[in-house]
Amino acid sequence: MKNNIKVERAIHNLTQEQLAQKVDVSRQTINAIELNKFVPSTLLALKISQIFNKSVNEIFSLEDGD
Repeated sequence: MKNNIKVERAIHNLTQEQLAQKVDVSRQTINAIELNKFVPSTLLALKISQIFNKSVNEIFSLEDGD
């Protein structure tokens, strides 16, 4: 699964720490998601997409083999 969280954070002028606080996770979790090392739960994906006012599919997408 890939995502564009880093791009959305830049557009909204948010640091990893600020986004993490808004969705109640650690900065390390946001970093791991951005690096595609961690797949977020449905709840977390929904929270992140809500922060950016986008659908989950606009933030996250499947890659070949997923």
